Amino acid sequence: MQTPQAPINSGFGAATTAAEVIKGIDLTGKTAVVTGGYSGIGLETARAFRSAGAKVVVPVRDMSKAKANLVDMPDITIETIDLLDPSLIDHFAKRFLDAHHALHILVNNAGVMAAPLRRDARGYESQFSANHLGHFLLTCRLWPALVRAQGARVVALSSYGHRRAGIDFHDPNFERRPYDPWIAYGQSKTANSLFAVALDSIGKSRSVRAFAVHPGGIVTDLLRHMSPAEIDASKVLDEAGKPIIDPCNNKKTPQQGAATSVWCATSPQLDGMGGVYCADCEIAIKLPDDDSTELHGVRPRAIDPVSAGRLWQLSEQLTGAGID
Repeated sequence: MQTPQAPINSGFGAATTAAEVIKGIDLTGKTAVVTGGYSGIGLETARAFRSAGAKVVVPVRDMSKAKANLVDMPDITIETIDLLDPSLIDHFAKRFLDAHHALHILVNNAGVMAAPLRRDARGYESQFSANHLGHFLLTCRLWPALVRAQGARVVALSSYGHRRAGIDFHDPNFERRPYDPWIAYGQSKTANSLFAVALDSIGKSRSVRAFAVHPGGIVTDLLRHMSPAEIDASKVLDEAGKPIIDPCNNKKTPQQGAATSVWCATSPQLDGMGGVYCADCEIAIKLPDDDSTELHGVRPRAIDPVSAGRLWQLSEQLTGAGID
C-alpha cells in the first residue's frame, strides 16, 4: 500500500537538529554513504550517523577540501567520485561493493544549484546530470548492497525549488529550449523527488525504502552560482553578511538542515513507509498544483507515480543502468 503524503505528527519540527533526531538511535554495525558529506548539510548528516556508531563512507569530488573538513573525524572513509562522470561512479561503486557486504543508508545529498549552462561528456545538462542522473546511476550500482542490508533506506535531497519546474520529458537537457539555470534546477529537484517515489515502488518488496527531502534554506556552497543581486533578493544574509536563521520561515542552520535527512534515514517512526516527500522532520503536506508560495509542502507533480515511472525509464535510457 502506498504511504499517504500526509503528516504523522513526528514531534519534531523546523528547528530540530540532526543531533536531536539521532539521539537514542544505535547504528552500530551499519554502513552509510553520504554524497557530498564533507560540507554543509552533508557534513552534518555524516557527523550524525557517525555519532550513532555507523561506519560512514563519503564520496567526494574535492579531495583536499574533504580532508580538511573531515579532519576531526578520521574514521570516516573518503573515496573519489564525480557525479558528472559515469566511469568514476562505477569505480566508486566497485570499490564499495568489494569492501562492504551491505549498505544500510544511502543519502544522495550532493548537488549543484542554478549553475550556468554546462554539459557533461555525454552532452547532458549539468544540473540534471549531477543532481539526478549521477545519483540514479550510483543507486543502481549500489543496489546489491542495499538489498543485502534487509531494511535499507535511500534519501534523495530534493527542495521546495521543485515548484519552479516539472520534468520536460521531450527536452530534459535543454537541447532545443532556451536554458534557464533556475528552471534547470527546479527540474532536477522534481526529478529527485520522483526518483524516490519510483525507487520505493521498486524496492519495498525487497525491504529498500526511499524518501525525498526538502532540507530547508541553508547558506552553503550551493550559493556560489548566485549573483549578489540574487542573494540579496533571497534575504538569506543580514546586513553584516551573516546567515539569517529563522527555521519556521525556511532559513536554517546546517545542523537543522540535516535533520530531515537523518530522520528519514533512521527514524523508527517511518518503519514500513516510503515514497513520500518530507520537510521539517515530517511527511509534508500535499499542495495544490498551482501553489507557488508555500515552502514546506509538495506539489503533486513531484510525487506523481506515473511521472515517476516515466522518469525512471528515461533515466535508464540516458545512463544505461537499471535495477534487476
